[in-house]
Amino acid sequence: MTLYDSIGRDYAAQRRPDARIASAIDVALGDAGSVVNIGAGTGSYEPLGRTVLAVEPSDVMIRQRPAGAAPCVRGLAEALPLKSQCVDAAMAILSAHHWADFERGLGELARVARTRVVLLTWVPDVAPFWLTEDYFPEIVAYDRTIFPYSAALTGMLERTIGPVRMTPFSIPHDCSDGLLCAYWRRPEFYLNAAVRGAMSSFARIDAEPGLAKLRADLASGRWADRNGPLLALDALDAGYRIVCCEINGARR
Repeated sequence: MTLYDSIGRDYAAQRRPDARIASAIDVALGDAGSVVNIGAGTGSYEPLGRTVLAVEPSDVMIRQRPAGAAPCVRGLAEALPLKSQCVDAAMAILSAHHWADFERGLGELARVARTRVVLLTWVPDVAPFWLTEDYFPEIVAYDRTIFPYSAALTGMLERTIGPVRMTPFSIPHDCSDGLLCAYWRRPEFYLNAAVRGAMSSFARIDAEPGLAKLRADLASGRWADRNGPLLALDALDAGYRIVCCEINGARR
């Protein structure tokens, strides 16, 4: 059983694709006519106008893929059930941190793609935002052990795939995709169990102490006093990055 077989049952309702994230991914894919989506989940961000194949290990997630979604095969990033160089590009959207062997997974993406690999991921280089700084520090402490820092990630990608272009993606204040940092300007959403249930970070911790503190700070106005300047921002750089790697011709 994968993690999302247990926590992903309401994933499609909470993790609705955001058009601005979709546009950034589409730009990164460039001229790729065929794409494989690794850790595809319910099909978010699978680009239109291209031939797409999805790979996903969780049956629960596969069953939530909508009618008309790209065909999906069950499989793991570290051992893709695909022929070498079978697509123009491979993409993995906020899924690489769930792989058992990150570098091996990258090698598999490079094996099946002819031109490029595109990732949406998170890097620990930025300061934690208020949710993990003040209420759930155990989340960012764990994430720093599974997400490579920018320099380490760049080195791994250059070694495994090819030249790297890493672009910050600031999360809009009204982001429709309920990823961990989506509600940085809407703190009350984190009190909703269904919202938290679609965030893998909360599956690993006892959230009650942090929730009690957040609930109290919202009621007393302490949260607003500490974070008022955020309310004037339209977007926040919380560490998310669009990464595009061109596959070295020498590796063919």
